[in-house]
Amino acid sequence: MSTVILLPPSEGKAPDGDGPPWPEAGGAFPELGEARRAVRDAVRAALAGGGPAVGRLLAARGPYLERALAEWEELDDAPTLPAWDRYRGVVWAALAPATLDRPARRRMLARVLVPSGLWGLVAAGDPVPAYRLKMGAGVPPLGSLAAFWRPRIGPVIDRRAAGGWVIDLLPQEHAAALDPACLAASRHLRIALVEEGDGGERRAAGHAGKHLKGLLARAILEAGASTPRAVAALSVPGLRAEGVTRMPGGAEVVFTRTPGPDVP
Repeated sequence: MSTVILLPPSEGKAPDGDGPPWPEAGGAFPELGEARRAVRDAVRAALAGGGPAVGRLLAARGPYLERALAEWEELDDAPTLPAWDRYRGVVWAALAPATLDRPARRRMLARVLVPSGLWGLVAAGDPVPAYRLKMGAGVPPLGSLAAFWRPRIGPVIDRRAAGGWVIDLLPQEHAAALDPACLAASRHLRIALVEEGDGGERRAAGHAGKHLKGLLARAILEAGASTPRAVAALSVPGLRAEGVTRMPGGAEVVFTRTPGPDVP
C-alpha cells in the first residue's frame, strides 16, 4: 500500500537541461509512450497549419509564442530536467523541492505525480524537456486533452497508489483528467483550499491558493502524511484545516486561508 500526491505542472519552466532527450530518457510510465506520441504528432500537425489557431492552441502570444514554437521544434532533441526541477511556477516555488531534506526528497520522488497535457502523467523525477501545452487545450483530432488522458492515466495512478490514498491537489483544469471511478483499488482524497469573502461566503483561494498549495504539499512530504486525518492535522502557515469529510470512494479535507505573513 502506498500514497501518491497529485500536483499540477506549471506554465513557468526552467530552460535548457543536462539530461538526455525524452525519447531516450525513459521514465516511470512507459505504457503512456504511444499516447504521448499521438499528442505530440497531433500538436505538430496543428502548428503546421499556422495562423491565429497556433496562439490559441499554445495559449501564448508575442515572445512567449515564439519561445513555445521553438521548444516544439526542438522537443525530441532537447535536453531534459527532472520534472521537479523543470516546473518553476508558484506551487513548485513554494514546495521548493531542492531544499527538502533527504526523507522528504525520497517521498517526493516516490509519491508526487503530475498530470500533463503533453505527457499524460509524469513522476517527479521523470526527465522532461521545456514545452508548453495546457491540459485544457483542444487538439484535433484528439479533442480535449483532459478527456483524451482521462481513461488513460486513472488506472496508472491507481496502480502506483497500490491501495493507498491519492492526495489530490489539482486545480480544476487538471482535475478534469482524473476519473475517480478509475481508482478501483485506491481512495481519493480531495483537498480544497478556500477563503472567506467579505460577506462570509466561501470561495476558492485563487492565486494565493497556489502558494499555499505548495506549502501544504511540502508539509505532507516532510511529515510523511498518508491519511486524511494526518493531512488535516498538519500545521501550515496561512491555512486552517476544517476536518475530514468522508465521501463515497474517499474523503475531503477543506483548508481555509487565514491571514498571515507567509500568505502573499
